[in-house]
Amino acid sequence: MDIKTDTPVTVIGLGRMGQALAGAFLKAGHPTTVWNRTASKAAQLAAAGAQSAPTVDDALKASPLTVICVTDYTAMRQLLGGNDISLNGTTLINLTSGDSAQAREAARWAEGRGARYLDGAIMAIPPAIGTDEAVILHSGPQADFEAHRPVLDALGTVSYLGADHGLASLYDVAGLAMMWSVLNAWLQGTALLKTAGVDAATYAPFARQIAAGVAEWLPGYAEQIDRGAFPAEVSALETDVQAMAHLIEESEAVGVNAELPKLIKAMADRAVAAGHGGEQYPVLIEEFAKPHGA
Repeated sequence: MDIKTDTPVTVIGLGRMGQALAGAFLKAGHPTTVWNRTASKAAQLAAAGAQSAPTVDDALKASPLTVICVTDYTAMRQLLGGNDISLNGTTLINLTSGDSAQAREAARWAEGRGARYLDGAIMAIPPAIGTDEAVILHSGPQADFEAHRPVLDALGTVSYLGADHGLASLYDVAGLAMMWSVLNAWLQGTALLKTAGVDAATYAPFARQIAAGVAEWLPGYAEQIDRGAFPAEVSALETDVQAMAHLIEESEAVGVNAELPKLIKAMADRAVAAGHGGEQYPVLIEEFAKPHGA
């Protein structure tokens, strides 16, 4: 990625991710100011050309755009909420992890103190920052995102999701749900095959093929969910339930934990009992959309 600009930027919070963010801005040619509660964490960045601000307020005043990445939203408000700190005229991009309610509240809080605010989520590990593989999600006013996109592009593949400040956090956890579900399914299958002497490396290519094939179903299934109609074009849920029972039986027979497939089947059983057995698998969205115990 070859982005060169002289637009200044400030980074507050220099954990592993914060250091990666500041390093990417520096590499792209941005004059970069940094601040961290533990000042020694700025030493390596200062050696690379960053300016280490003595106070948070100095860091904020150094640039029109401040990116903050700290432990949580409480830490953000503690750092930026002092009476001696002004957010007037600052565009604040918060890449701190949290939930959608916290993001919306943080937006109200920051805007009430005179800042323009975007919330974000980093879908990458620190070494990927600054490459196309780093996906950075943003939500909030689109005009503010577009105004600073040339700077943000230094971080990786940036994406704007919408005006609702909570969207970045929601996409973040939705992505985690996908990640853990795929990994857990692979681990279930790996455990099963290990009982027959098949190692994980041998199973992985087959599992990858299955995962890719299932991913191809998503656009069509999404159309069914958005229409609220689930015709059994491939198979009916009641047929899938029979296969789930087989997975549970096989797992128990070979001594493999069956908690995960039992959980999936319990949800499917409820959908069948509610009269959805003749519909296609995405009808389970109605179970996922219910509060726990409903």
